[in-house]
Amino acid sequence: MPAAALKPKPLPTQSTAKRSVQLDLPYGPVVKRALPPGRPREWYVMHNRRLKAMRLAIALLDLGVYMPNQARNERIRSTAELIGLHPPSDTTCHMVRALLRYSR
Repeated sequence: MPAAALKPKPLPTQSTAKRSVQLDLPYGPVVKRALPPGRPREWYVMHNRRLKAMRLAIALLDLGVYMPNQARNERIRSTAELIGLHPPSDTTCHMVRALLRYSR
């Protein structure tokens, strides 16, 4: 028997399935952990802002937004609403675009 006949058939993906594969939103509540004590308040604010920007950048990439010029503030804020985050500030939106820019 040829070796090719012994290979298992791959599972269908979005591009090979005869009908579209249903994708679930992988966004659930994040398990909260205590942050290290003793840091200045600005450190905590920046830390949480970075986490939010990363979550938004990942969600935008999942939605097909790959370029920073495609991610206007309105698009980022609507994505935040979609995944259950508070609307981001202009500074956070800027950080999201920076993450998209440097992910290439």
